[in-house]
Amino acid sequence: MGLWYVNADTLAGSRFVLSPLAEVFASLTLLHSATASHPGERAWLDAHLPDYRRWLATDPVTALLVRSGLGPEWIADFFTPAPRDGETFEEGAARVRATSPQDARVHLTRSLRGPLPALLDRDDLAERAADLLTQVWTHTVRPYWDRRRRVLEADVAARTARVGHGGWASALDTLRPGRTRWLGGNRLQVNLQKNPPREISGAQLVFVPVTPGTGWVSWEDPDRYALVYPCTGVLAQGPRTAVPASLGALLGTARAGVLVLLDSPLSTSQLVAVTGQGLGSVGRHLRVLLDARLVERRRVGRSVLYSRTAAGEVLVTAQRD
Repeated sequence: MGLWYVNADTLAGSRFVLSPLAEVFASLTLLHSATASHPGERAWLDAHLPDYRRWLATDPVTALLVRSGLGPEWIADFFTPAPRDGETFEEGAARVRATSPQDARVHLTRSLRGPLPALLDRDDLAERAADLLTQVWTHTVRPYWDRRRRVLEADVAARTARVGHGGWASALDTLRPGRTRWLGGNRLQVNLQKNPPREISGAQLVFVPVTPGTGWVSWEDPDRYALVYPCTGVLAQGPRTAVPASLGALLGTARAGVLVLLDSPLSTSQLVAVTGQGLGSVGRHLRVLLDARLVERRRVGRSVLYSRTAAGEVLVTAQRD
């Protein structure tokens, strides 16, 4: 299994960051596998996979680059530079493009676990990778980025609350269950690969959520290490069911939208992130829904979570019928 040795100071200084580039690469892996893990991903694939395949069919070099770079056990490193806090997609893509031809070939040889195909023995591999990621960003991610960013922000809010309640160990164990675990003794299991352990104490460590159901690790040795993990649960399931018109007329569209979201417990900060409404507006909607006994709240650690009551569930279900 892959192990990172992380001392207490490095772990205490670690943080969650959002990365448009990581979101784009995760989306590329979803297009490559064409396998959806929930209906939201299926709908996204149905909308974008045909155009993606047609585009690759016109460019056999880039098509082979994707198949070679996204190996079954290892990703060509130049596709996934370690995310930086506040970095735009364009800035991240520029780092991919700046990879030297020699490094790109070495990375591909590792992902292939064998020799480089003759078609890829060329100097423009990094440029092609950056162009590919830009294509995916422009046509399949940027149109949805505002909502995806809110989902990612909500996930970070939930993870941060878990850290505050149960410490980093409890948060790390839930990032990629079965793959990522805090083992104690400064040992962080990051995947199931049989690679030599890495001592990363003193480096910057970041945790990066993505909405597609995938994850990976990346680094800029020895200064920066990243663990990318998939959002899970209701927030990552793609666009929510539309608010029934009759429910919107009864409660107001914004308030009805909050009630519809609460089929799973969410905090105020998560609701703000997912709905895009202001904190004051969400708070007012929750007070009205609480007074009407359509939602209830309970404290979990330092967080207060809201969910629909039986009456709220009946109201939403009846309006959908």
